[in-house]
Amino acid sequence: MSEKVWIAGGGVISGIGLDLQACVQAFRQMEPGMTTMQYLSSVHRQTFPVAEVKADNATLADMARMPEEISRTALLSMIAARDAWKSTGLGDVSEYRVGFISGNTVGGMDKTEDFFGSFLADAGKGRLRDVAHHECGSITELVADALGIRHHVSTISTACSSGANALMYGARLIRNNIVDVVIAGGTDALTRFTLNGFNTLMILDQQACRPFDDTRTGLNLGEGAGYVVLVSDSLAAQLQPWCRFSGFANANDAYHQTASSPDGTGNYLAMKGALDMSGVQPQQIGYINLHGTGTQNNDISEGMAINRLFAPHFPAMSSTKSFTGHTLGASGGIEAVFSALSLKEGIIYPNAGFAHQIKELPFAPATAYSEGNDLRHVMSNSFGFGGNCSSLVFSKE
Repeated sequence: MSEKVWIAGGGVISGIGLDLQACVQAFRQMEPGMTTMQYLSSVHRQTFPVAEVKADNATLADMARMPEEISRTALLSMIAARDAWKSTGLGDVSEYRVGFISGNTVGGMDKTEDFFGSFLADAGKGRLRDVAHHECGSITELVADALGIRHHVSTISTACSSGANALMYGARLIRNNIVDVVIAGGTDALTRFTLNGFNTLMILDQQACRPFDDTRTGLNLGEGAGYVVLVSDSLAAQLQPWCRFSGFANANDAYHQTASSPDGTGNYLAMKGALDMSGVQPQQIGYINLHGTGTQNNDISEGMAINRLFAPHFPAMSSTKSFTGHTLGASGGIEAVFSALSLKEGIIYPNAGFAHQIKELPFAPATAYSEGNDLRHVMSNSFGFGGNCSSLVFSKE
């Protein structure tokens, strides 16, 4: 059994950039990705800002080298996963035992919505091929086939913690010698279903979201994909890995279908469990990539858990969702890439929109971009519906 799992590279596409370098530049220049909807057709176009990937499906299909007719969710996944693989220098996928573990929540629902527009008007119309890849697993299989991955392919769908849980599962596959390499993360495209669902919950902000600000009123939805490449200890010795994936944990406070417990029990247990696995003390964490959605409930719950675990020594922290929006099943993957890169380059990401400290909390997020910081350990939090809470720890060595 391999005791250590390493991050050999990563790839991201999001509302702030078509690749990882463009995303970092957006952070550096303080340019969040929230705009009026351009590609999603919705009656709420002028009401809710979203962080769409700034490309139509034809452009994404060209980038992915896949047919334009397939789901946007798969196109985003393919672009980020291929970029992640390229960043490692591993070469031909066929030379390794490779797994692909991908999280998502909407599957091919964007195409299903296109189908129902025609079908509901006339039951004899509608392209059935549009619903062929509706389910979440179908998206993963499309991308795995295009990448040539055969050894192990799985889909995780645990709401907003999907991408983070994909990393956890991938690490276990490597530790148990089932595969040598895993591309792990998540993908999700914006759909009317998710937009309308979050609107029904009354947790969408009509302005740019303000995670961990006392005046926060909700989240902005986003879309994108993010994957890291996990490798075994023996493979890492042949590469120049970004960092080690040293700890992870999943917990559930079983409090509510869509809300976190007020005292953040699940959040606390996930963070504590990840620290325990990594052997890292709370004061050794240099930066936390917060779950930080911008809703009243999520932020205070996460904040209470952080206060309980880290006080009085609080690390730098910020919510990158203040730039990318909440990308749902992709968020854990995207933020894992950002967190691993944070450790590699010493980056502290800014928390856009912050101006007023939450009265109940003794800390505030970072508001300026900086790099070259001496970071030894970084944490990334992803807390989903149903109380599904996951926390990851990345370490220099």
